[in-house]
Formats: sequence, structure tokens, C-alpha cells
Amino acid sequence: MESLTPEQLALLKTMLEQRLAALSSIEEPHPDAGELPVEDVETSPLDRATVRLLNDLSREAAGHHSAEMRQLRQALARIEDGSYGYCEDCGQPIGASRLLARPEARLCIDCQTRAERR
Repeated sequence: MESLTPEQLALLKTMLEQRLAALSSIEEPHPDAGELPVEDVETSPLDRATVRLLNDLSREAAGHHSAEMRQLRQALARIEDGSYGYCEDCGQPIGASRLLARPEARLCIDCQTRAERR
């Protein structure tokens, strides 16, 4: 596989920046902020269970949101330092088609497959 062309790299950088901007515009509470989206009020045990479930789901969504933003920032930092587009495990170029599908990818297909099998 060959390295990315400057045009491909510019397109991928734009894709990453647009996704990061879109995620930044969504107000998600920090998973540890202590602010719960659903307040627990004096209710029946079933209502309290529902409230706990909704709050747990909200915390999990906030965690995913934060993780995705972190991955996008790391990908943009790799573009700046010149390591973007190369597998972090084997050092080989990551295919352009993979990066177009997942611009934040850190591993080539082979290394990602091995990591998922572990």
C-alpha cells in the first residue's frame, strides 16, 4: 500500500475536523459531572429503577461521546506530526479506503483484525 496523497490527506483532515465540530456542538454532560439528566424523586421502586437506568444510559452515552472526540483529536494530532495514515502496530500505511471509512483509524486492517480476535 502506498502513502496518502496530499489531496487525500486534506480530505481526511477536513472530514475529521467536521466530525469534531459536529460533536463539539452537541452538549453532552461529562460522565462524572454529577449532574443527572433524570432526577430521582419520591416515587415507586419501579420508577426509581427506570430513573437509574436512564441515568446509567446517559452516562454511557457521554462516555462514548468523550471517547470519540478524543479519538478525533488524536487523529488530527497525528496529521500534524506526520504519523497519520500509518499503523501504530506494524508501521505500514493504512489503506486510503479504510481511512475514508474510518478517518480516526489507528491500525491497518490486518492489525485491527488481530486485535479484535484477542
